[in-house]
Amino acid sequence: MYLSEYCDVNYEETYNVVFVKWKKFCCKGNYRKPLEHALEVIKQYKCNYVADTRTGFENIPEDTKWVADYFMPKAVEYGCQCIYFIIDEKNSLKEELEGQEKDSDSLIQFKYIFQIEEILNNT
Repeated sequence: MYLSEYCDVNYEETYNVVFVKWKKFCCKGNYRKPLEHALEVIKQYKCNYVADTRTGFENIPEDTKWVADYFMPKAVEYGCQCIYFIIDEKNSLKEELEGQEKDSDSLIQFKYIFQIEEILNNT
């Protein structure tokens, strides 16, 4: 488990996912450190990744590049097969999330859901 003012990261055994809940804007180290912890969880459990983006924010370009160049390839290497984005009804971060998907869709599958329980219906 990883807890910070910016993000909480937990392993959810029921869904076999690392669950990343963003709380407020952060960048660089404050953004990457929870994702590095998520990678360790993925490596340990060979699980998928869920990001709750409902209170999220757009990344700075350097972090977006880091996700595409480092996080996504490592997640796949460690056994992640699907990235789930929990979105709000308006999908407020549509462009940001679609950009991340476009950068890595050749590596991994992406799914958009409204709540974590939907994972059981999407496997």
